[in-house]
Amino acid sequence: MLLIGLTGGVATGKSTVAKLFKECGAVVIDADALARQVVQPGKPAWRDIVRLYGKQVLDTDRTLNRPALAHMVFRDPRKLRTLSSIIHPRVAREQSRLTRDLARKNPHVMIVYDVPLLFEAGVDERVDQIIVVVTDRETQITRLQRRNHLTRADALRRIRSQMPLAQKSKRADYLLEGTLPLPALKRAVKRVYTQLRQSSQLRTSPRRLKGVIRRPRSRTSLPEASR
Repeated sequence: MLLIGLTGGVATGKSTVAKLFKECGAVVIDADALARQVVQPGKPAWRDIVRLYGKQVLDTDRTLNRPALAHMVFRDPRKLRTLSSIIHPRVAREQSRLTRDLARKNPHVMIVYDVPLLFEAGVDERVDQIIVVVTDRETQITRLQRRNHLTRADALRRIRSQMPLAQKSKRADYLLEGTLPLPALKRAVKRVYTQLRQSSQLRTSPRRLKGVIRRPRSRTSLPEASR
């Protein structure tokens, strides 16, 4: 099994990259999808959130009103940290369960774990390789404003709530430019996928892969990964 951590800043193009890895043959686990599952009405995380933030974060069907909750927590770092402490451990447990199940079915599976807060949540210590999707700040802001109907100030708050992209990039094994035209991005993803597949075939376990590849890190730069 090869477990890849895919991360980046908000609105950098991670979801597109994840879809392209899936097209190559990888299995993608989406942390955001898991987060939505663990906060379904009646589940422990849902009860904790309603108890702490009140019924104003619920829709009429009792599901979480995600925009309302986001508006609340991104304006208060303490509330954001509390929300993360409720959701992240449960998401991590579900991700671990899915990973074990996939590895049992196929010991040679490549799993791409698409997780926005890979470093912030400490998930980087549990993966074999790390891919960071990057873009410029203005592109992030524009995408967030269009996608989430945010003001520029609110978009900046969400970006600043995460680890800076420059810091994430320094800890990456591979960087992918999220503003590449789709055909170029497909080629870049295919190239990284092929390299990862080739490297995994030389090793008998994730432990050995981690020791050989990550110390020192095998780093593919933006221009190289984009060809």
